[in-house]
Amino acid sequence: MKSTDKQHRSILQRIAQKVMLEKGLLPEFSGDALAELEKILTPATIDDEQVRDLRNLLWASIDNDDSRDLDQLTVAEMMPGNEVKVLVAVADVDSIVKSKSAIDDYAQHNTTSVYTAAEIFPMLPEKLSTNLTSLNFNEDRPAIVIEMVIGLDGSLKASDIYKAHVRNHAKLAYNSVAEWLEGKEIVPEAITAVNGLADNLLMQDKVAQSMKSLRHTHGALSLETIETKPIFKGDEIRDLEEEKKNRAKDIIEDFMIGANGVTARYLSSKKIPSIRRVVRTPKRWERIVELADEHGFKLPHDPDAKALDEFLIKEKETDPLRFPDLSLSVIKLMGAGEYVAELPGDTSPGHFGLAVRDYTHSTAPNRRYIDLITERLLKAAIEGKTLSYSNNELEVLAKHCTEGEDAANKVERQVSKSAAAILLESRIGESFDAIVTGAASKGTWVRILHPPIEGKLVYGFEGIDVGHRIRVQLIHTDVEQGFIDFKRIG
Repeated sequence: MKSTDKQHRSILQRIAQKVMLEKGLLPEFSGDALAELEKILTPATIDDEQVRDLRNLLWASIDNDDSRDLDQLTVAEMMPGNEVKVLVAVADVDSIVKSKSAIDDYAQHNTTSVYTAAEIFPMLPEKLSTNLTSLNFNEDRPAIVIEMVIGLDGSLKASDIYKAHVRNHAKLAYNSVAEWLEGKEIVPEAITAVNGLADNLLMQDKVAQSMKSLRHTHGALSLETIETKPIFKGDEIRDLEEEKKNRAKDIIEDFMIGANGVTARYLSSKKIPSIRRVVRTPKRWERIVELADEHGFKLPHDPDAKALDEFLIKEKETDPLRFPDLSLSVIKLMGAGEYVAELPGDTSPGHFGLAVRDYTHSTAPNRRYIDLITERLLKAAIEGKTLSYSNNELEVLAKHCTEGEDAANKVERQVSKSAAAILLESRIGESFDAIVTGAASKGTWVRILHPPIEGKLVYGFEGIDVGHRIRVQLIHTDVEQGFIDFKRIG
Protein backbone atom coordinates (compact mmCIF):
# COMPACT_ATOMS: atom_id res chain seq x y z
CA MET A 1 0.00 0.00 0.00
CA LYS A 2 1.36 3.38 -1.01
CA SER A 3 1.28 5.98 1.72
CA THR A 4 -0.32 9.33 0.96
CA ASP A 5 1.44 12.57 1.89
CA LYS A 6 -0.96 13.40 4.70
CA GLN A 7 -0.53 9.95 6.26
CA HIS A 8 3.26 10.00 6.65
CA ARG A 9 3.50 11.24 10.23
CA SER A 10 0.54 9.23 11.55
CA ILE A 11 1.83 6.04 9.85
CA LEU A 12 5.22 6.49 11.51
CA GLN A 13 3.65 7.22 14.91
CA ARG A 14 1.60 4.04 14.70
CA ILE A 15 4.64 2.02 13.65
CA ALA A 16 6.71 3.54 16.48
CA GLN A 17 4.14 2.60 19.13
CA LYS A 18 3.79 -0.92 17.73
CA VAL A 19 7.56 -1.52 17.67
CA MET A 20 7.98 -0.08 21.20
CA LEU A 21 5.61 -2.80 22.47
CA GLU A 22 7.24 -5.51 20.33
CA LYS A 23 10.64 -4.68 21.83
CA GLY A 24 9.28 -4.77 25.39
CA LEU A 25 9.23 -0.99 25.93
CA LEU A 26 6.29 1.01 27.29
CA PRO A 27 5.00 3.80 25.01
CA GLU A 28 2.89 5.40 27.76
CA PHE A 29 3.37 6.19 31.45
CA SER A 30 1.50 4.08 33.99
CA GLY A 31 -1.50 5.43 35.90
CA ASP A 32 0.55 5.29 39.12
CA ALA A 33 3.33 7.36 37.54
CA LEU A 34 0.86 9.98 36.29
CA ALA A 35 -0.84 10.14 39.71
CA GLU A 36 2.56 10.64 41.32
CA LEU A 37 3.36 13.34 38.76
CA GLU A 38 0.25 15.37 39.67
CA LYS A 39 1.61 15.85 43.19
CA ILE A 40 4.92 17.32 41.94
CA LEU A 41 4.30 21.03 41.56
CA THR A 42 7.65 22.82 41.83
CA PRO A 43 11.36 22.25 41.16
CA ALA A 44 13.39 20.83 44.04
CA THR A 45 14.91 23.29 46.49
CA ILE A 46 17.84 22.03 48.51
CA ASP A 47 18.71 23.68 51.82
CA ASP A 48 22.09 22.19 52.62
CA GLU A 49 25.31 23.91 53.65
CA GLN A 50 27.18 21.51 51.33
CA VAL A 51 25.44 23.05 48.30
CA ARG A 52 27.43 25.88 46.68
CA ASP A 53 25.72 28.89 45.12
CA LEU A 54 27.14 29.12 41.58
CA ARG A 55 24.18 30.83 39.93
CA ASN A 56 26.20 33.90 38.92
CA LEU A 57 28.70 31.97 36.78
CA LEU A 58 28.23 32.30 33.00
CA TRP A 59 26.45 28.96 32.62
CA ALA A 60 24.94 28.16 29.22
CA SER A 61 23.40 25.11 27.57
CA ILE A 62 24.32 24.00 24.04
CA ASP A 63 22.05 21.37 22.52
CA ASN A 64 19.97 20.59 19.43
CA ASP A 65 17.74 23.39 18.14
CA ASP A 66 14.61 21.59 19.31
CA SER A 67 15.93 20.11 22.60
CA ARG A 68 13.85 20.88 25.67
CA ASP A 69 15.27 18.31 28.12
CA LEU A 70 18.44 20.15 29.14
CA ASP A 71 20.73 17.88 31.15
CA GLN A 72 23.93 19.90 31.39
CA LEU A 73 25.41 23.39 31.45
CA THR A 74 29.06 24.34 30.96
CA VAL A 75 31.30 27.24 31.91
CA ALA A 76 35.08 27.86 31.97
CA GLU A 77 37.36 29.96 34.14
CA MET A 78 40.98 30.99 33.47
CA MET A 79 43.44 29.81 36.13
CA PRO A 80 47.09 30.69 36.87
CA GLY A 81 49.69 29.09 34.61
CA ASN A 82 47.40 29.04 31.55
CA GLU A 83 45.31 26.26 33.05
CA VAL A 84 41.53 26.40 32.61
CA LYS A 85 38.91 25.24 35.08
CA VAL A 86 35.99 23.64 33.23
CA LEU A 87 32.73 23.16 35.13
CA VAL A 88 29.96 20.84 33.94
CA ALA A 89 26.63 21.12 35.80
CA VAL A 90 24.39 18.06 35.53
CA ALA A 91 20.67 18.31 36.38
CA ASP A 92 19.89 16.88 39.83
CA VAL A 93 17.03 14.67 38.64
CA ASP A 94 17.25 12.46 41.73
CA SER A 95 16.10 15.39 43.89
CA ILE A 96 12.59 14.81 42.45
CA VAL A 97 12.63 11.30 40.94
CA LYS A 98 13.18 9.04 43.92
CA SER A 99 14.36 5.44 43.66
CA LYS A 100 11.54 2.86 43.69
CA SER A 101 8.87 5.50 42.94
CA ALA A 102 6.33 4.80 40.16
CA ILE A 103 8.02 7.33 37.86
CA ASP A 104 11.38 5.70 38.60
CA ASP A 105 9.93 2.24 37.89
CA TYR A 106 8.83 3.39 34.42
CA ALA A 107 12.24 4.99 33.74
CA GLN A 108 13.98 1.81 34.89
CA HIS A 109 11.80 -0.32 32.62
CA ASN A 110 12.51 1.67 29.43
CA THR A 111 16.06 2.68 30.53
CA THR A 112 16.25 5.59 28.04
CA SER A 113 14.27 8.16 26.09
CA VAL A 114 13.46 6.89 22.60
CA TYR A 115 13.76 9.45 19.80
CA THR A 116 11.92 8.41 16.62
CA ALA A 117 11.27 10.35 13.42
CA ALA A 118 7.61 10.94 14.27
CA GLU A 119 7.39 10.82 18.07
CA ILE A 120 9.56 11.04 21.18
CA PHE A 121 8.96 8.58 24.03
CA PRO A 122 10.59 10.34 27.01
CA MET A 123 12.06 8.32 29.87
CA LEU A 124 10.57 10.81 32.33
CA PRO A 125 7.27 12.73 32.01
CA GLU A 126 7.78 15.98 30.09
CA LYS A 127 6.58 18.00 33.08
CA LEU A 128 9.85 16.89 34.67
CA SER A 129 12.32 16.30 31.83
CA THR A 130 11.53 19.55 29.98
CA ASN A 131 10.62 21.65 33.00
CA LEU A 132 11.10 20.81 36.69
CA THR A 133 14.26 18.70 36.31
CA SER A 134 15.58 20.46 33.18
CA LEU A 135 18.28 23.15 33.44
CA ASN A 136 16.03 25.65 31.70
CA PHE A 137 16.89 29.20 30.65
CA ASN A 138 16.71 31.74 33.48
CA GLU A 139 15.68 29.15 36.08
CA ASP A 140 17.48 28.27 39.33
CA ARG A 141 18.11 24.54 39.60
CA PRO A 142 20.01 22.10 41.85
CA ALA A 143 22.86 20.30 40.07
CA ILE A 144 25.85 18.04 40.48
CA VAL A 145 28.94 19.94 39.34
CA ILE A 146 31.93 18.12 37.87
CA GLU A 147 35.01 20.32 38.01
CA MET A 148 38.08 19.73 35.82
CA VAL A 149 41.30 21.74 35.73
CA ILE A 150 42.77 21.31 32.24
CA GLY A 151 46.37 22.03 31.26
CA LEU A 152 47.55 23.66 28.01
CA ASP A 153 48.06 20.23 26.45
CA GLY A 154 44.49 19.11 27.26
CA SER A 155 45.50 16.93 30.21
CA LEU A 156 43.52 16.76 33.45
CA LYS A 157 45.46 18.42 36.31
CA ALA A 158 42.85 18.25 39.08
CA SER A 159 39.17 17.45 39.56
CA ASP A 160 36.34 17.57 42.08
CA ILE A 161 32.61 16.85 42.30
CA TYR A 162 30.07 18.66 44.48
CA LYS A 163 26.47 19.87 44.71
CA ALA A 164 25.50 23.39 43.66
CA HIS A 165 22.68 25.69 42.65
CA VAL A 166 23.06 26.91 39.05
CA ARG A 167 21.24 29.15 36.58
CA ASN A 168 21.20 28.83 32.78
CA HIS A 169 21.98 32.28 31.32
CA ALA A 170 21.73 31.30 27.62
CA LYS A 171 19.96 28.49 25.77
CA LEU A 172 22.15 27.91 22.70
CA ALA A 173 21.93 25.60 19.69
CA TYR A 174 24.77 23.56 18.17
CA ASN A 175 24.48 24.76 14.60
CA SER A 176 24.37 28.52 15.21
CA VAL A 177 27.19 28.37 17.81
CA ALA A 178 29.30 26.23 15.45
CA GLU A 179 28.82 28.60 12.52
CA TRP A 180 30.09 31.45 14.70
CA LEU A 181 33.04 29.45 16.12
CA GLU A 182 33.99 28.35 12.60
CA GLY A 183 33.88 31.95 11.34
CA LYS A 184 30.88 31.51 9.05
CA GLU A 185 28.38 33.70 10.92
CA ILE A 186 28.31 36.57 13.42
CA VAL A 187 27.87 35.93 17.14
CA PRO A 188 24.35 34.66 17.92
CA GLU A 189 22.16 37.18 19.73
CA ALA A 190 21.65 34.81 22.69
CA ILE A 191 25.43 35.01 23.31
CA THR A 192 25.85 38.78 22.91
CA ALA A 193 22.96 39.31 25.35
CA VAL A 194 25.16 37.96 28.18
CA ASN A 195 28.21 40.06 28.99
CA GLY A 196 31.40 37.99 28.77
CA LEU A 197 29.74 34.82 27.41
CA ALA A 198 31.33 35.05 23.94
CA ASP A 199 34.86 35.09 25.42
CA ASN A 200 33.92 32.26 27.76
CA LEU A 201 32.68 30.08 24.88
CA LEU A 202 35.84 30.79 22.89
CA MET A 203 37.82 29.60 25.93
CA GLN A 204 35.65 26.48 26.15
CA ASP A 205 36.19 25.80 22.44
CA LYS A 206 39.97 26.08 22.78
CA VAL A 207 40.06 23.75 25.80
CA ALA A 208 37.75 21.20 24.15
CA GLN A 209 39.99 21.09 21.06
CA SER A 210 43.08 20.48 23.24
CA MET A 211 41.26 17.70 25.15
CA LYS A 212 40.25 16.10 21.85
CA SER A 213 43.82 16.29 20.48
CA LEU A 214 45.19 14.59 23.60
CA ARG A 215 42.62 11.78 23.39
CA HIS A 216 43.58 11.17 19.77
CA THR A 217 47.25 11.10 20.75
CA HIS A 218 46.26 8.26 23.10
CA GLY A 219 44.33 6.45 20.37
CA ALA A 220 40.78 7.83 20.35
CA LEU A 221 39.22 7.06 16.99
CA SER A 222 38.43 9.82 14.47
CA LEU A 223 35.06 8.37 13.46
CA GLU A 224 32.47 10.38 11.57
CA THR A 225 29.23 8.70 10.56
CA ILE A 226 26.26 10.15 8.71
CA GLU A 227 23.23 10.69 10.97
CA THR A 228 19.99 11.68 9.28
CA LYS A 229 16.58 12.92 10.32
CA PRO A 230 13.45 13.20 8.17
CA ILE A 231 12.37 16.66 7.09
CA PHE A 232 8.60 17.08 7.25
CA LYS A 233 6.49 19.65 5.48
CA GLY A 234 3.30 19.43 7.49
CA ASP A 235 2.85 15.67 7.83
CA GLU A 236 4.66 14.81 4.58
CA ILE A 237 8.26 13.57 4.50
CA ARG A 238 10.13 15.62 1.92
CA ASP A 239 13.79 14.68 2.48
CA LEU A 240 16.46 13.36 4.85
CA GLU A 241 18.76 15.93 6.43
CA GLU A 242 22.29 14.97 7.44
CA GLU A 243 23.34 15.89 10.99
CA LYS A 244 27.06 16.59 10.96
CA LYS A 245 29.70 17.03 13.64
CA ASN A 246 30.79 20.59 14.38
CA ARG A 247 32.85 22.65 16.83
CA ALA A 248 29.93 23.29 19.21
CA LYS A 249 29.18 19.56 19.41
CA ASP A 250 32.89 19.01 20.08
CA ILE A 251 32.70 21.24 23.17
CA ILE A 252 29.90 19.20 24.69
CA GLU A 253 31.26 15.83 23.54
CA ASP A 254 34.76 16.39 24.92
CA PHE A 255 33.60 17.96 28.17
CA MET A 256 31.15 15.08 28.72
CA ILE A 257 33.83 12.46 28.01
CA GLY A 258 36.07 14.25 30.52
CA ALA A 259 33.26 14.53 33.09
CA ASN A 260 32.35 10.86 32.71
CA GLY A 261 35.97 9.90 33.36
CA VAL A 262 36.19 12.12 36.44
CA THR A 263 32.92 10.61 37.74
CA ALA A 264 34.19 7.04 37.33
CA ARG A 265 37.47 7.79 39.11
CA TYR A 266 35.70 9.76 41.88
CA LEU A 267 33.45 6.80 42.69
CA SER A 268 36.42 4.45 42.57
CA SER A 269 38.41 6.67 44.97
CA LYS A 270 35.51 6.53 47.43
CA LYS A 271 35.42 2.69 47.15
CA ILE A 272 31.93 2.94 45.65
CA PRO A 273 30.82 0.69 42.75
CA SER A 274 29.82 2.16 39.39
CA ILE A 275 28.36 1.11 36.07
CA ARG A 276 30.86 1.57 33.28
CA ARG A 277 30.28 1.96 29.56
CA VAL A 278 32.72 -0.35 27.78
CA VAL A 279 33.57 -1.07 24.16
CA ARG A 280 35.85 -4.07 24.24
CA THR A 281 38.52 -4.78 21.62
CA PRO A 282 36.96 -4.96 18.15
CA LYS A 283 34.85 -8.02 17.36
CA ARG A 284 36.16 -8.32 13.77
CA TRP A 285 39.65 -6.81 13.91
CA GLU A 286 40.84 -9.13 11.12
CA ARG A 287 38.32 -7.55 8.71
CA ILE A 288 39.37 -4.04 9.84
CA VAL A 289 42.96 -5.04 8.96
CA GLU A 290 41.75 -6.24 5.51
CA LEU A 291 39.79 -3.01 5.02
CA ALA A 292 42.91 -0.92 5.77
CA ASP A 293 44.94 -3.12 3.43
CA GLU A 294 42.46 -2.42 0.62
CA HIS A 295 43.25 1.29 1.17
CA GLY A 296 47.03 0.65 1.14
CA PHE A 297 47.51 0.90 4.91
CA LYS A 298 49.09 -1.78 7.13
CA LEU A 299 47.54 -2.37 10.56
CA PRO A 300 49.15 -4.64 13.17
CA HIS A 301 47.85 -8.18 13.69
CA ASP A 302 46.58 -7.36 17.21
CA PRO A 303 44.01 -4.58 17.93
CA ASP A 304 45.76 -1.20 18.18
CA ALA A 305 43.58 1.91 18.61
CA LYS A 306 46.36 4.40 17.85
CA ALA A 307 47.32 2.68 14.59
CA LEU A 308 43.65 2.45 13.59
CA ASP A 309 43.22 6.18 14.22
CA GLU A 310 46.28 6.97 12.05
CA PHE A 311 44.57 5.02 9.25
CA LEU A 312 41.27 6.87 9.77
CA ILE A 313 42.95 10.29 9.79
CA LYS A 314 44.83 9.46 6.56
CA GLU A 315 41.62 8.32 4.85
CA LYS A 316 39.68 11.39 6.00
CA GLU A 317 42.33 13.59 4.38
CA THR A 318 42.46 11.42 1.22
CA ASP A 319 38.74 10.91 0.62
CA PRO A 320 36.60 13.13 2.92
CA LEU A 321 33.40 12.51 0.93
CA ARG A 322 33.46 8.77 1.51
CA PHE A 323 35.02 8.87 4.98
CA PRO A 324 31.65 8.54 6.81
CA ASP A 325 31.10 5.26 4.95
CA LEU A 326 34.48 3.96 6.07
CA SER A 327 33.70 5.08 9.64
CA LEU A 328 30.40 3.21 9.57
CA SER A 329 32.18 0.06 8.39
CA VAL A 330 34.70 0.29 11.25
CA ILE A 331 31.94 0.90 13.82
CA LYS A 332 30.00 -2.16 12.60
CA LEU A 333 33.16 -4.28 12.74
CA MET A 334 34.04 -3.08 16.26
CA GLY A 335 30.76 -4.34 17.73
CA ALA A 336 28.35 -2.78 20.21
CA GLY A 337 29.13 -1.21 23.56
CA GLU A 338 27.68 -2.48 26.81
CA TYR A 339 27.24 -1.53 30.47
CA VAL A 340 29.11 -3.48 33.14
CA ALA A 341 29.09 -3.07 36.91
CA GLU A 342 32.54 -2.30 38.29
CA LEU A 343 32.89 -3.17 41.96
CA PRO A 344 35.65 -1.69 44.16
CA GLY A 345 38.93 -3.36 43.20
CA ASP A 346 37.70 -4.48 39.75
CA THR A 347 39.15 -3.23 36.47
CA SER A 348 36.77 -2.81 33.52
CA PRO A 349 38.01 -3.20 29.93
CA GLY A 350 37.60 0.52 29.13
CA HIS A 351 36.29 2.17 25.96
CA PHE A 352 38.34 1.21 22.89
CA GLY A 353 36.87 3.88 20.59
CA LEU A 354 37.38 6.75 23.05
CA ALA A 355 40.82 5.63 24.29
CA VAL A 356 39.70 5.95 27.90
CA ARG A 357 39.94 3.37 30.64
CA ASP A 358 37.60 4.98 33.18
CA TYR A 359 34.24 5.79 31.61
CA THR A 360 30.71 5.87 32.90
CA HIS A 361 27.53 7.62 31.77
CA SER A 362 26.65 10.43 34.15
CA THR A 363 25.71 13.59 32.25
CA ALA A 364 22.15 12.92 30.95
CA PRO A 365 19.92 11.81 33.86
CA ASN A 366 16.75 13.16 32.18
CA ARG A 367 17.32 10.88 29.19
CA ARG A 368 19.25 7.78 30.37
CA TYR A 369 18.54 5.64 33.42
CA ILE A 370 22.22 4.67 33.84
CA ASP A 371 23.00 8.36 34.40
CA LEU A 372 20.29 8.60 37.07
CA ILE A 373 21.76 5.56 38.86
CA THR A 374 25.23 7.15 38.65
CA GLU A 375 23.84 10.40 40.06
CA ARG A 376 22.49 8.53 43.09
CA LEU A 377 25.84 6.81 43.62
CA LEU A 378 27.62 10.19 43.34
CA LYS A 379 25.30 11.84 45.85
CA ALA A 380 25.87 8.99 48.29
CA ALA A 381 29.64 9.46 47.83
CA ILE A 382 29.46 13.25 48.29
CA GLU A 383 27.19 13.02 51.33
CA GLY A 384 28.87 9.97 52.87
CA LYS A 385 25.58 8.11 52.98
CA THR A 386 24.68 4.44 52.51
CA LEU A 387 24.25 3.30 48.92
CA SER A 388 20.72 2.63 47.73
CA TYR A 389 21.93 -0.20 45.45
CA SER A 390 23.60 -3.52 46.31
CA ASN A 391 26.42 -4.87 44.14
CA ASN A 392 24.07 -7.55 42.80
CA GLU A 393 21.41 -4.93 41.90
CA LEU A 394 24.00 -2.93 39.94
CA GLU A 395 25.09 -6.00 37.99
CA VAL A 396 21.45 -6.78 37.10
CA LEU A 397 20.76 -3.13 36.18
CA ALA A 398 23.87 -2.94 33.97
CA LYS A 399 22.68 -5.94 31.94
CA HIS A 400 19.10 -4.62 31.84
CA CYS A 401 20.21 -1.17 30.63
CA THR A 402 22.36 -2.72 27.88
CA GLU A 403 19.30 -4.67 26.71
CA GLY A 404 17.02 -1.63 27.06
CA GLU A 405 19.36 0.60 25.08
CA ASP A 406 19.60 -2.08 22.39
CA ALA A 407 15.78 -2.28 22.25
CA ALA A 408 15.50 1.53 22.01
CA ASN A 409 18.07 1.61 19.19
CA LYS A 410 16.05 -1.02 17.33
CA VAL A 411 12.88 1.06 17.67
CA GLU A 412 14.65 4.17 16.40
CA ARG A 413 16.19 2.23 13.50
CA GLN A 414 12.88 0.60 12.60
CA VAL A 415 11.06 3.94 12.39
CA SER A 416 13.99 5.46 10.45
CA LYS A 417 13.76 2.56 7.99
CA SER A 418 10.02 3.07 7.59
CA ALA A 419 10.60 6.80 7.00
CA ALA A 420 13.28 5.95 4.43
CA ALA A 421 10.94 3.44 2.76
CA ILE A 422 8.32 6.19 2.41
CA LEU A 423 10.93 8.45 0.82
CA LEU A 424 12.06 5.75 -1.65
CA GLU A 425 8.76 4.01 -2.49
CA SER A 426 8.32 6.07 -5.66
CA ARG A 427 11.89 5.30 -6.88
CA ILE A 428 11.72 1.52 -7.40
CA GLY A 429 13.83 0.52 -10.41
CA GLU A 430 16.40 3.32 -9.95
CA SER A 431 20.14 2.54 -9.56
CA PHE A 432 22.49 3.86 -6.87
CA ASP A 433 26.12 3.76 -5.73
CA ALA A 434 26.34 1.91 -2.40
CA ILE A 435 28.71 0.66 0.28
CA VAL A 436 28.38 -2.69 2.09
CA THR A 437 27.69 -1.97 5.77
CA GLY A 438 26.96 -5.45 7.09
CA ALA A 439 27.72 -9.03 6.02
CA ALA A 440 26.65 -11.98 8.15
CA SER A 441 24.71 -15.23 7.93
CA LYS A 442 21.44 -13.36 8.47
CA GLY A 443 21.98 -11.07 5.52
CA THR A 444 24.06 -8.48 3.68
CA TRP A 445 23.33 -4.78 4.08
CA VAL A 446 24.24 -1.80 1.95
CA ARG A 447 23.84 1.94 2.23
CA ILE A 448 23.22 4.02 -0.86
CA LEU A 449 25.16 7.27 -0.93
CA HIS A 450 22.45 9.72 -2.04
CA PRO A 451 20.17 9.85 -0.10
CA PRO A 452 22.12 8.02 2.65
CA ILE A 453 19.70 5.12 3.27
CA GLU A 454 20.47 1.54 4.31
CA GLY A 455 18.72 -1.56 2.95
CA LYS A 456 19.14 -5.29 2.41
CA LEU A 457 21.01 -6.73 -0.56
CA VAL A 458 18.79 -9.65 -1.56
CA TYR A 459 20.54 -10.62 -4.83
CA GLY A 460 24.22 -10.60 -5.77
CA PHE A 461 25.76 -10.63 -2.27
CA GLU A 462 28.19 -13.50 -2.89
CA GLY A 463 31.84 -12.69 -2.27
CA ILE A 464 31.39 -9.19 -0.84
CA ASP A 465 32.12 -7.90 2.66
CA VAL A 466 31.83 -4.79 4.83
CA GLY A 467 33.41 -1.78 3.16
CA HIS A 468 33.09 -2.93 -0.45
CA ARG A 469 31.61 -0.39 -2.90
CA ILE A 470 29.06 -1.65 -5.39
CA ARG A 471 26.24 -0.54 -7.69
CA VAL A 472 22.69 -1.54 -6.71
CA GLN A 473 19.13 -1.26 -7.97
CA LEU A 474 16.13 -0.62 -5.70
CA ILE A 475 13.65 -3.47 -6.23
CA HIS A 476 11.19 -3.33 -3.29
CA THR A 477 10.03 -1.25 -0.30
CA ASP A 478 7.67 -2.07 2.56
CA VAL A 479 6.82 0.90 4.78
CA GLU A 480 5.13 -1.18 7.51
CA GLN A 481 8.11 -3.49 7.94
CA GLY A 482 10.72 -0.87 7.07
CA PHE A 483 12.09 -3.12 4.34
CA ILE A 484 14.21 -1.63 1.56
CA ASP A 485 15.57 -4.26 -0.83
CA PHE A 486 18.31 -3.94 -3.44
CA LYS A 487 19.97 -6.17 -5.98
CA ARG A 488 23.56 -5.87 -7.14
CA ILE A 489 24.03 -4.76 -10.75
CA GLY A 490 27.04 -4.16 -13.00
